[in-house]
Amino acid sequence: MIALSLAEIAAVVGGQTYDIPDPAVQVTGPVVRDSREVEPGSLFVAFVGERVDGHDFAEAVVAAGAVAVLASRPVGVPAIVVADVQAALGALARHVVERLGATLVALTGSAGKTSTKDLIAQVLRSKAPTVFTPGSLNNEIGLPLTALSATDETRFLVLEMGARGIGHISYLTHLTPPRVGLVLNVGTAHIGEFGGREQIAQAKGELVESLPPSEAGGVAVLNADDPLVRAMASRTKARVILFGESGEADVRAENVRLTDSGQPAFRLRTPSGCSDVTMRLYGEHHVSNALAAAAVAHELGMSADEIALALSEAGSLSRWRMEVTERPDGVTVVNDAYNANPESMRAALRALAAMGKASQAQGGRTWAVLGQMAELGDEALAEHDAIGRLAVRLNVSKLVAVGGREASWLQLGAYNEGSWGEESVHVSDAQAAVDLLRSELRPGDVVLVKASRSVGLERVAQALLDGGAEGEVAAR
Repeated sequence: MIALSLAEIAAVVGGQTYDIPDPAVQVTGPVVRDSREVEPGSLFVAFVGERVDGHDFAEAVVAAGAVAVLASRPVGVPAIVVADVQAALGALARHVVERLGATLVALTGSAGKTSTKDLIAQVLRSKAPTVFTPGSLNNEIGLPLTALSATDETRFLVLEMGARGIGHISYLTHLTPPRVGLVLNVGTAHIGEFGGREQIAQAKGELVESLPPSEAGGVAVLNADDPLVRAMASRTKARVILFGESGEADVRAENVRLTDSGQPAFRLRTPSGCSDVTMRLYGEHHVSNALAAAAVAHELGMSADEIALALSEAGSLSRWRMEVTERPDGVTVVNDAYNANPESMRAALRALAAMGKASQAQGGRTWAVLGQMAELGDEALAEHDAIGRLAVRLNVSKLVAVGGREASWLQLGAYNEGSWGEESVHVSDAQAAVDLLRSELRPGDVVLVKASRSVGLERVAQALLDGGAEGEVAAR
């Protein structure tokens, strides 16, 4: 964080100081909510959770070097006490962002947010110092913590914004007002909570509504291939830039193809030139993510050649998102188990099919180990059935549906599409999946593991990698 005195922080958040001998002492380290992340000069933010109360760690974090605690009550060590810790954290983030000389880029969407954010960050940091959201910390706590990690040297601040209802993104943009806003897509993730795709579009569009007008430098980057996103152009005063494979897109892909290993390659066309891209990531869905990143980077002054080079060198920065690992015995494990919705599930299955072409020619097989897609509401049965059917249509060799009712719908969809015998199977839990896989896998097989975060199927991938043929699921 930029250096701020405790007196200045107290004034910004409207707090009272307790047990602080010298209010002029500065916070020079990170602002953290996890006591294990405290460094000398830190400010520790004490949240009260369902199981843990951060105030209980106050003495320990100060002993570890924290300058003070942002708290909701006096804690016997230097503290700034406020009525609402979350609101105070947001106010501090807003203050710091307004003092920075950085360009703030915000993005949202139903699918691909984290992968695209990671691409944008890698492209922009090839040009100048860049701070970005770690993992998927995109809510009212994670977002201000990320903003507060920026320093005077930061030139680009890239923030992922998530939403579970109307008004959420509007709140986040108030804390960290962006100049460039990117909307990726409107899908069915969390549709059960929102109530429909139109409501999702309404919520995601709050991002472009928050942007400054074009004459003040505001830029809305919208997906030309998604009608609900493209329609958001009418909701912003910012200049609109379109990305996608549509011929009307300002930044688009031509000659899209997949390499033998399933990595996308294409010709990147921007308003200022063209260049070829071959990505290190897996799956054709990353083309749209790459175009979104390219559109943002182009608006921030990078050439087509600079963007293409950075995209070709970019890797995966966040865990359990199409992590591809080949075991010593020749089995390839694709861990995409961080989360799942119908759009990302379809993309992952298509990537699996592409990756499996070369191995199938040599006798290898493709395995889709899939679990529940959560928060789909009334769409749950139809969407799980459709994914099971898609696995058959893509000629996936083996479908392993893991878990309860929703997993049975996956398997039933595959069966009704024409999967009989042992081509699809429903197992009760992660350990049963591992037991099946370790008895069946052979060199050349490619295994995709994917489900919603709550299912925890990353344990299957980890067991396959840690123990090979003898792997077992670790306790959660």
